[in-house]
Amino acid sequence: MIEIERSQTGVRMEKRILKVLKGLAEYHDISLGDLLEGIVLHVFEGKTPFGPESLKKIAELKKVYHLDLDATASHKLIESSAEKRKARK
Repeated sequence: MIEIERSQTGVRMEKRILKVLKGLAEYHDISLGDLLEGIVLHVFEGKTPFGPESLKKIAELKKVYHLDLDATASHKLIESSAEKRKARK
């Protein structure tokens, strides 16, 4: 085990992506934070963070939560006007 210090963050994320991530964390019986840390550490080394079993589960969760976005949507997502107003409150 490696002792670390964590920071609380208030990151905003697309709703369906978050649902898939939470579902995947639950499937692996880990916290959302642990899942995200693992994804980032793998990607920082140019490695894929998911094996075949996890990719299959992700595909299932994407169907359940109607997530039709893929990597081509990266950096192109904008919030609806209603969401922008809600975020300001």
